[in-house]
Amino acid sequence: MPISGKHLFTFAVIADTHMNQEEDCSSSPYPCNALANARMRRIIAELNALQPVFVVHLGDIVNPVPELPTYEDAAGHFKDLIEDLKAPLHLVSGNHDVGDKPVSWMPAGTVNDENLELYEQHFGDHFYSFDANGLHIVVLNAQIINSGLKAETEQRDWLEQDLANNADARTFICIHYPPYVSNAGENGSYDNIDEPGRSWLLGLIEEHEPEGMFCGHVHNFWYDVIGKKTEMYILPSTAFVRQDYSEMYRIEPGDQWGRNDEPKLGYFIVRVYERGHVVENIRTYGRTLHAGDDLLAARTSVAVPQSKESSITDVSLDMRHAWAEELVIAPSGGVDEFERKIARNDYPVLAMWEMGIRRMRVPIQDFLDAKTRRRMEIMVGAGHLFQVHSYGVPSGAARDLLSENAGLVHRLEIVINWEKADERLVEIAALKNHIELPIYLSRVNRKDTNKFSGGHYNHLINHGFVLDEADELMAQFEKNGDAAAIDGVMFNVMRDTAPIEAAVVAGEIAEKLGRTACLYVKSNSGSPAEAFLDEVANVNRFAETVAVGVGIKGVETVLDTFDDIDRSYFARTGLVDRRFNPKTGSHVVASLIGLMSGGEWELRGDVCEIRSARVMTLISGAGENLVLVLPPADGVA
Repeated sequence: MPISGKHLFTFAVIADTHMNQEEDCSSSPYPCNALANARMRRIIAELNALQPVFVVHLGDIVNPVPELPTYEDAAGHFKDLIEDLKAPLHLVSGNHDVGDKPVSWMPAGTVNDENLELYEQHFGDHFYSFDANGLHIVVLNAQIINSGLKAETEQRDWLEQDLANNADARTFICIHYPPYVSNAGENGSYDNIDEPGRSWLLGLIEEHEPEGMFCGHVHNFWYDVIGKKTEMYILPSTAFVRQDYSEMYRIEPGDQWGRNDEPKLGYFIVRVYERGHVVENIRTYGRTLHAGDDLLAARTSVAVPQSKESSITDVSLDMRHAWAEELVIAPSGGVDEFERKIARNDYPVLAMWEMGIRRMRVPIQDFLDAKTRRRMEIMVGAGHLFQVHSYGVPSGAARDLLSENAGLVHRLEIVINWEKADERLVEIAALKNHIELPIYLSRVNRKDTNKFSGGHYNHLINHGFVLDEADELMAQFEKNGDAAAIDGVMFNVMRDTAPIEAAVVAGEIAEKLGRTACLYVKSNSGSPAEAFLDEVANVNRFAETVAVGVGIKGVETVLDTFDDIDRSYFARTGLVDRRFNPKTGSHVVASLIGLMSGGEWELRGDVCEIRSARVMTLISGAGENLVLVLPPADGVA
């Protein structure tokens, strides 16, 4: 939920290291599993450089399960390795550490008293709590829930009392199995806690409202809010990806059928504020460190604010692809076989957090869908702002929903048929009287749009005003009193126009109109068959769009496109790929957001060219200069 006050300290959370009994060896048939020890060694070195006040490990410490004779050797390797970790380490038991939750369809052994005793012998208590730096951390053993073991009753009684005794504390729960992956009503699977234990745990969380909950086991990222306040995070693994969830991406799965999707490996740094917290996902990209090697000095990098921390609100991402989509995960025959799973893809959310992007442009259909609207509510709580666009003026049930949920909408963008502008402006004014929302106006059907061009039939949608229509727009606003309901105007900036050129003109128009100009900056031309796959050229356009959105008063910008459009019409590269892994554009935008967040910036002077590179300069209110160098597409400057 929202943060305020000073940043106090950071702690780290890691999950699913799957340490092996020896180096470069694994009981798993996948090559990437043999890298688990070297990947963990690298993370220890990174954590030592980051200096968190403590570290929590969410379980699956080792890969061999307790029934294997190699379990103790793997435990020994882990203990030897963590001797180098400078921060205090607190362990959570995973199913590889104490046995699976009670399931009848899996051949692996389930949790039992002997396994619990073995775990305690090597790693200590399997449920407990501790206090550190003003936080109360609760460590649970998910595997014993629903087990019928004596330990289950002991943990249940202890947890209920512990939460009651620490009702006023800032509490975080750490557990291996998540209560659920995508929604609390999902069927039981290998990846969640079954009933009745799930409802018992969720009931306690809703009653006591801990600040956060960290879960492992599923080797991918998810985010949700339990009740009204408890932010639940499911963490990636440091070792490998659960490749059955590669079904979430409309692209081939990648190395080892998705298991070695290296950009998805990593861990969390948690920044704790006086009120609230922020998680930063550190992507390791599968980097390793072998015994006897030293970690090379890290390159200087820009600190990027997470979306909760970012002050940048004038730059938006156009969310063409679904950003809260639930997908059907086919039975894999690996860990699930007898029914399909439903999983929401939360990697678009993670990618936005990593760039510090807060604002999202979404169609009104997202707002009208109850499930997606709930996700919008959660994302607003996490610092996001929604620009909802609608063709036509919302009426009836849509208008009522807007009235009831106006707090979810940062801007309402209404696209109208310009031939009916007078009628639509009357409707917009009536809507504005009913719902006090900032309304931005856009248009289709301009008079100079030809149906035929060069012998080809023009069957394309073109929305947003163009800069040459300023006089027409001004005249409409002057003659029509209902235009007073309009707070901003959408301008379409096609590929052949540089964002800064459009922004300067749009800024002048906005000043004359007394309204905000919002530039919809496209990466494509007017031809649907023309592809724009030059990564450098597209990244330059993204960077320039961010700079003018922040640096020119009265101008906001929309980045199109967020993720690669590699099929359908108007093919072009985006900030992230089809697995929602960051690309060059993502890193550049993140760095710009990091450099400019927290300050007031103004674009100074004209763009100049130096050795074929375009150079822009921004100056902050504190007198700092930021020089943005956009290299030529051929890379020669």
